[in-house]
Amino acid sequence: MPRVKYVLLDCDNTLCLSERLAFEACTDLTNEVLEKWGKSERYTVEQLLEDFVGHNFRGMLVGLQKKHGFTMTPEEVDTYVDRELGAVTAKLSEKCTPCPGVPEQIEALKQQGYPMSVVSTSAKPRVVASLKKTGLDKYFPDEHVYSAATSLNPPSSKPDPAIYNYACQQLGVKNEECVTVEDSKSGATAAMRAGIPLIGYVGVYGIEEGQEKMEQMAKLLKEQCNARVIMYDWKEFPECLKKIEESL
Repeated sequence: MPRVKYVLLDCDNTLCLSERLAFEACTDLTNEVLEKWGKSERYTVEQLLEDFVGHNFRGMLVGLQKKHGFTMTPEEVDTYVDRELGAVTAKLSEKCTPCPGVPEQIEALKQQGYPMSVVSTSAKPRVVASLKKTGLDKYFPDEHVYSAATSLNPPSSKPDPAIYNYACQQLGVKNEECVTVEDSKSGATAAMRAGIPLIGYVGVYGIEEGQEKMEQMAKLLKEQCNARVIMYDWKEFPECLKKIEESL
């Protein structure tokens, strides 16, 4: 049976329980932006997650401007992106934990000789902070952590597939020879557009939001993003990977 040549992994809410912590840190900044540009709307953490999960802060600011009808200069966007990165990185360095089952499965992949890389939409310092706090950094050297916000010029954000295309190019593999794991619609869409076989991880929704949301996301990732397999718990990963390899 063929083996995938690279295991590519999203970070936020796939490897690490970092998305809610990050959105807690950036909600205040989001509301500051809306107030500064004369908009009356304000977001809670839950509302921000609902609208922008899977996007980095630069992508969120683009979406906020479109949704609420205001314009920021590139310099103003850069200033807020830098401020958000500092606040989020500090929180993740203090509180981030791995998604249940991840350390055991990543160790097993290493023992089996699978090469692995992180391919995230988030800024690289934030990703590295999550990996370090959870002890996963030993599996992902700096050159194997790819960030749509940091590694690309100009910066991008999933669902743009650019970061996946870039990572595969740098790693010297064809997109279709890899597998990736994503939890969000934006990340899964990026994988689909890049032509990378996808495992949709929905267990995090069960942890944070309950059974109904988990099943909604399973349906969405399968039907809208062409996930080959849905994974409810990381202990299912070996079987999911086997299914992907059987289809190569």
